[in-house]
Amino acid sequence: MSDKQDRITIKKRGENGYRVFSIRIPESIVTRIDQIAAESGRSRNEIIGILLDFAVERCDIV
Repeated sequence: MSDKQDRITIKKRGENGYRVFSIRIPESIVTRIDQIAAESGRSRNEIIGILLDFAVERCDIV
């Protein structure tokens, strides 16, 4: 047995700056997101992130 050790650190949830949560959306929106994902070669998660970022940057509370 070698005296060299590999260390694996414990990663806490949320340490990477991301959070996981659940939302409810209409099936029609899921279908459209899946179409966009398929056409663009990106994951559903990536597309949702892009769309949310776009919307948040343009949100105007009145």
